[in-house]
Amino acid sequence: MSKPPINISHLRSAISEGQIQWQRHALERMLERGISRVEVVEALLHGNCIEDYPEDLPLPSALVFGWTEIRPLHVVVAYSEERSMVSIITV
Repeated sequence: MSKPPINISHLRSAISEGQIQWQRHALERMLERGISRVEVVEALLHGNCIEDYPEDLPLPSALVFGWTEIRPLHVVVAYSEERSMVSIITV
């Protein structure tokens, strides 16, 4: 039985509440590319889920595409419904 996709409204609520874990890989890519945390949050709060990966382990994940004031961003996030926690995997 397949798992349901990430609930984007739950993910956005968790982000709004500051329930975000930044993975080292994401922070390294952001530093390389000059992307701020504010931009990533903006893209996630206003972007669209373009791919779901419900079978990813240890948590379901998704690819979100969103625009900031200055550029488009693709962000891979994982989300724990149980902990209401968002994990930024890569940007």
